[in-house]
Amino acid sequence: MLAAGLPGLRVSIGVSAALTGSPALRGGLEEAGHARRLAEARGGGVVTSDEIYTHALLLATVPGDVRRSFTERTLDPILDYDRRHRSELLRTLEVFLDCAGSWNACAERLHVHVNTVRYRIRRVEELTGRDLSTMTDRVDLFLALRAS
Repeated sequence: MLAAGLPGLRVSIGVSAALTGSPALRGGLEEAGHARRLAEARGGGVVTSDEIYTHALLLATVPGDVRRSFTERTLDPILDYDRRHRSELLRTLEVFLDCAGSWNACAERLHVHVNTVRYRIRRVEELTGRDLSTMTDRVDLFLALRAS
């Protein structure tokens, strides 16, 4: 309501879980603070404590310039390739990770042959120097996509 009444104003609100007793106040304040930072990172709005116990909280606590640098260093080779060749490498990577690395599920969701997915993922690996058969590299690429 406040944001609707004041155009151009971005409001970020964090809400903690319900508290019982004064000893819980400190934890509730920290929780609400984390939720507010996540709301701010999302561009405003309300975030409750239920939403903060994910990778999104970790990303929200990383300074914006560090997030941007990480994303650029990780994803720019893919973005550049996609621009030059009008390919779908970034989209394929997103869907591949969303399908937990399942070639067939990814191909089905993208409506392409499974060999097309294999080719595109191999190209992503070549461009980024990452190995998508390892969890570490999958996590890095996943976080770079989420941080962008």
